[in-house]
Amino acid sequence: MDEAIEALKRARVMHQLKPQEAEKEYKSIIAQDMEDEEFNKTKEQAICRLGDLYADQRRVADIQKLMIDVRPFFNNIPKAKTAKIVRTLIDVMAKIPGSEGVQLQLCLDTIEWCKQEKRTFLRHRIQTRLASMYFETKDYTKALQLVDELLREVKKLDDKPLLVEIHLVESRTHHQLRNLPKSKAALTSARTAANSIYCPPLLQAQIDTQAGTLHAEEKDYKTAYSYFFEAMEAFQSQEDPRFVKSLKHMLLCKIMTNASDEVTGLIDSKYALKNGSSKELEAMRAIAVAYKERSLAKLIDTQELYTEELREDPVTKFHLDNLYNTLLEQNLSRLIEPFSQVQIAHVADLIKLPVETVETTLSQMILDKKFNGILDQGSGALIAYEDLPDNATLETGLETIENMSKVVDSLYVRAARLS
Repeated sequence: MDEAIEALKRARVMHQLKPQEAEKEYKSIIAQDMEDEEFNKTKEQAICRLGDLYADQRRVADIQKLMIDVRPFFNNIPKAKTAKIVRTLIDVMAKIPGSEGVQLQLCLDTIEWCKQEKRTFLRHRIQTRLASMYFETKDYTKALQLVDELLREVKKLDDKPLLVEIHLVESRTHHQLRNLPKSKAALTSARTAANSIYCPPLLQAQIDTQAGTLHAEEKDYKTAYSYFFEAMEAFQSQEDPRFVKSLKHMLLCKIMTNASDEVTGLIDSKYALKNGSSKELEAMRAIAVAYKERSLAKLIDTQELYTEELREDPVTKFHLDNLYNTLLEQNLSRLIEPFSQVQIAHVADLIKLPVETVETTLSQMILDKKFNGILDQGSGALIAYEDLPDNATLETGLETIENMSKVVDSLYVRAARLS
């Protein structure tokens, strides 16, 4: 017993300096078998630390093998501790880039083992994690199928903490499929379950992040900002790196509400002064400058320069596309304002964009009644019409005719009844 504790202390010291020696110490502890509560605690720590060591060295296969090797030990410890070890090993594997395929297989293998051992509690949690992995790998169909299966089982058990996680995955998946009503309904269910239990700060932060995302979709950026702020505070208090993304979404909300002047102050006060610089936040600073100057060229250049930070985040990508369309329409309106008729090719040359892009945008502006004119396809020109003043007499006349039509229809129905 004392030897195991000493071996764990030595392994911790050598974890970074001599990883091979530390690995031997961890394995020596794991290989021992003793029916003692203190020893079991030591062995649990050794398993988790060895998983961290493998993750640092990106040894995916060894983590998978470790998960299988320690299964006999799970019979000697409580089921809750088993669940903690399994989830810890899956979490450390998730830190390794490009290990998504092995993570999925590890979850599937563990679920099969849980079914054989009749460990329902653990199986539900691994299945929830698997649904989240399906979402992250953009396999939305499988994610929703698994979520539906889980909800049927977990609702019977009334496991509120797990229901919160499942509904959160469901809401995110429906959001990516652009099914906003179902996404909002799932988020409401998650909140309802969370209100009846103690909700850990990180889980509450995820709920706030999803709420902010959905409000931003509805262009309610002020409410979205409040939710992202709450999420950022929670993530920062737990020293979770996701708080940078929450801050990025806060800055995006400020830009979308024409408050780009506040972006620099927010970056400096909330992040940069304590934590140094971040490419994601520098990207948002550049976006704010481009929007303040109404410069379409700067917006395009910034998105090309910070492709990973801006285009790979679905929330940022969606709203930057809207911002791009807004700036494009504003720039086009300013350019074509002096002309009664102008060649589309000339407008494209002035704005330095392809003719097809300019033509498509102009046609959409005409359809949306943002511009009064037509596109002459034969000559490739844009013909602008003067905005006519509102004709109150015409509108009143049309309204009178519509009401008279209703009166005649009513009289016709009554006459038909009399006959």
